[in-house]
Order: sequence, then structure tokens, then C-alpha cells
Amino acid sequence: MPSTRSNFLSLAATAMVAAAGFFSLAGPVHAADGKLDFYWVDVEGGAATLVVTPEGESVLIDSGSAGGRDPGRIVAAAKQAGLKKLDYFILTHFHLDHFGGIAEVAQQLPVGVVYDKGIPDADPDHNPNDTRFPLMIKPYREMKVGERRVIHAGDVLPLRPGAGQSKLKLWCLGANQQFVSPADNAPATPAADCAGAKSKGKDTSDNANSVVMLLEYGDFRLFIAGDLTWDVEARLACPVNVAGAVDVYQVTHHGLAVSSNPLLVRALDPVVSIMSNGTQKGCEAETFATLSALPSLQAKYQIHRNLRTDAENNTAPDYIANLEKECAGNFIKLSVAPDSRSYVVSIPATGHQRKFATRTVRLPK
Repeated sequence: MPSTRSNFLSLAATAMVAAAGFFSLAGPVHAADGKLDFYWVDVEGGAATLVVTPEGESVLIDSGSAGGRDPGRIVAAAKQAGLKKLDYFILTHFHLDHFGGIAEVAQQLPVGVVYDKGIPDADPDHNPNDTRFPLMIKPYREMKVGERRVIHAGDVLPLRPGAGQSKLKLWCLGANQQFVSPADNAPATPAADCAGAKSKGKDTSDNANSVVMLLEYGDFRLFIAGDLTWDVEARLACPVNVAGAVDVYQVTHHGLAVSSNPLLVRALDPVVSIMSNGTQKGCEAETFATLSALPSLQAKYQIHRNLRTDAENNTAPDYIANLEKECAGNFIKLSVAPDSRSYVVSIPATGHQRKFATRTVRLPK
């Protein structure tokens, strides 16, 4: 006759198997609440934005730098979100602070489909004297992933629509300076604004070729454009507003002044801005002034406090995820309600959270 201890262990093992089966079927723990989640991971002045859909699918946009720290923080955020893999990775452009981390991430989490502009053979900034790129890109080129696709303007990621209250769409507005045609009802930007706009000259770096993404979830809209630069940004606003107004603007190019052209920022008319900056990188005066001048903007978030001498170019401390140079690498999280009528921006490590109503003005689609 089996002992009482044997019976107990047998029952415990059965319960554990049943529980494991339940959680396997249930998927990521967040998925049941029907929310759309975003995580802005601290990659110290690079960029890495993790999107987790109500169906539990995941999209990582950019991946910070190589070297352990950034990939480790991305994997930690993914695990906190309940993920065991990354379904999609989108690279906005071929600079190391955007592509560097994904090869190491792929060693720790399976990566499904990779979208990029097509890997160049030589320096993407067209510097004939810089021969480092083939070596720098090698881990990215050789990493094991499920599939690779070249992204183009108009491409829509094949995310599962789900049975929730709000429709989800993540699509590409542009890549390699080729943009979608504006909608028939796209609002015109005042001709005088376009004619009198300041130019900062042609940018021959790969920043200017950045992939531009727009995420729509019911009434909620979010804009991400990698490191797109000033004169190219203007084409999304003049003569008409291609993207339309959004709720959230991921501040382009870490807040450097060669980006965030006021023509485009005013056209986007965001309610919330989120900046992936570093302690010494980004959050520059001209960009900060552009954001601060927006009547629509209710909150400015930063991954890091600007620790340069121009400390006035910072948002309020409660809206900054990491206040010191030596930091824990706190992330910023945003969760959109299932009905898409509201969203909460939080810094879980500090306890900060604030709720915003989704804007009701519907613009081009």
C-alpha cells in the first residue's frame, strides 16, 4: 500500500501538471485583461519599445546596444510581461544603439519574424572611410530567427485581431524616405507654415531612412519614427498631415535637436510624449521647447533625467523613470484599456501612474 507521503507527492505532481497546462493555455498573464501594453525599456540613450497585444503577441521595436546590459533589460521586461518569445522585431535603422541588442536577446528568447529595411553591405551612413559596419552587423546578420522580411511603406503587421472591443493595427507609414500616400481627408498644413519652414540640410545618414510606424487600437494612436531627421520629418506634415493626430508621441531620435521638426510635432498634436534619452544624450533645448509649446501636451515622460548643465530641459521628476546616472534601469509602461477610451502611463518602480482619456477627434486612416 502506498505511503501517505507518496500519495501526497503524487497528488501534488498532478496538480502542478494541471496548473502548468492551464497557464500554458492561458498564455501571458496580462492577456486576460484585454489591455494593450507598451514598455519603454531603459537602454541608456538607445531605443527599445516592447508592445504586448491583448492576444499576447509581442513586438519589439529596436533593441538598444550590445554588451549584456540592454539585452538583459529587454529580456527582463519581456519576462515581466509574461512572454516566452518575441513574435516580431522591427528595426527602424542600422545604427548600433538600435540593432545592437537583438542578437543577444535572440539567444535568450526565440524571435519570430524580423522586419528591417534590408541589411546593407557597407556603412549605412555612406562613409567610405568607415569599414567597421560588416563586423558590427555580423551578429545581427547571423542570429537565428524564424523569418526575415523587408519592410515597406504601407505594410501591416499580421497581428491577430482578437475578440476584444477595439481593433488593432500596427502599420508602416514609411521607410527609406518612401511614405504612404495621404488619406483623401488628410488635413492640410497651412501653406505659410510649410513655405516658411526652417531646413537643417540634407541628412545622408541612415537616421533619415528610419522606419515610421503607427499603432492604432480603437481610438488610441501612437507614433514611432526611430531617428527620423528634420527635413524628412517635414514631408509627413507638408503639404498635408500624413499621420494625423495621435495620443502618444515617442519622441524621435532621443530628443536630439536634429529631429522633432515642429511642423511634424504640431501635426501629430500628441497628448503624451515619451522620450528614450540618456543622462547626457538627447532631451535637447530645441526639442524640449517644441514639446513644451504644444497646447495639446498634458505630460512629458523621460527614461532619464538630463544630467548636463542645462538641467532646465527636464520634465518634472515624477515623470522621469531614472533620476541618477547609476540607476536600476527602470522602464516606463503604458496600458490601453480594452475599449481604448483611456490609457494609464506608469513607472512601476516608483509607483507613479497617471490616467489619460483617449482623444476623440478622428483623423486620417
